[in-house]
Amino acid sequence: MSEFNDMEIFARVVSAGSMSAAGRELGLSPAVVSKRLRRLEERLGTRLLQRTTRQIALTETGQGYYQRVLAILSGVEEAEAFVSRRSEQAHGLLKVAVPTTFGRMHIAPHLEPFMRANPDLSVNLVLADEFVDIVGEGYDLAIRIAELSDSSLVARKLAPVERFLVAAPRYVAEHGTPRSFSDLENHVCLAAHNGDPWRLVGPYGAVSWRPAGPLLTNSSEVVREAVLGGLGIALRSTWDIGPELAAGLLVRVLGDYAASRNIAIYAVYPSRQYLPAKVRLFIDYLAALYGPIPPWDRN
Repeated sequence: MSEFNDMEIFARVVSAGSMSAAGRELGLSPAVVSKRLRRLEERLGTRLLQRTTRQIALTETGQGYYQRVLAILSGVEEAEAFVSRRSEQAHGLLKVAVPTTFGRMHIAPHLEPFMRANPDLSVNLVLADEFVDIVGEGYDLAIRIAELSDSSLVARKLAPVERFLVAAPRYVAEHGTPRSFSDLENHVCLAAHNGDPWRLVGPYGAVSWRPAGPLLTNSSEVVREAVLGGLGIALRSTWDIGPELAAGLLVRVLGDYAASRNIAIYAVYPSRQYLPAKVRLFIDYLAALYGPIPPWDRN
């Protein structure tokens, strides 16, 4: 690298017209500039500059060397500019893991403008309700809807999550509404069959309930259709059933109870350092798209 720096100093001396002028531009003393030029000439085994007390002049060899050094320096400058431009542009393949329903409802419909704005980018959108191994499976990022625990991954909050118990008016008309949290025992509770209890916060603090009912499924979307059909009560997020709530197709039950506010929608990725533009731009796009009051909560 010192040889390259010597070439830079040589080119600056020629363009500035003197060692003292070049030294001022480079922040070096004339003595250091002179020493570096001598070292360069000794390494090359030839004189590049004729020096007098008033001026410097290129030798014939120095003229040819100077032209080639300028080409090298110009190439390095162009290469650095290329990297700088690419660091601000999304390119290559972006591999993203997204929960199935959320991806279908709130990411897939918005891919077109993002991809149109980034024509050099390809997107591999993988819909999966299980947490993937981001690093081990080669993902650039994942969208997670959870209360995140400590990990080696970096997370950026994209939107808050409102989650509470709902039922269809038809179910309420036929079965009434639970009068207390423990009254859920007398109602049909619908949940994907993953064994997770409902964890809610009510007037007296945190409570949990393990839902049980006649419907067994591993699909959150099946639960969604079942609660809309009047089969029972379900714990749903507003990003999932916001329009149905606004239209009166679902109503809230046990309104004093809701899921923890610590649950949110996050973009999770391996590292902040040297974050690729494709990842940063996609996360920024989603954050701007959803905002502190996401579209599904604006009604």
